[in-house]
Amino acid sequence: MLRWAVIFLIIAIVAAIFGFGGIAAGAVGIAKILFFIFLVLFVISLIGGLMRR
Repeated sequence: MLRWAVIFLIIAIVAAIFGFGGIAAGAVGIAKILFFIFLVLFVISLIGGLMRR
């Protein structure tokens, strides 16, 4: 999931360089959502791993 967030961030940067503001804003929004979902799942897996021990 982190990979997809980075891909959308790169798309947003390239779109911003070429002046496509709407596409860049959309790609940044998607990248942010995917990154936060990744963080939540990562923290849940860390807590789950600590509880097993």
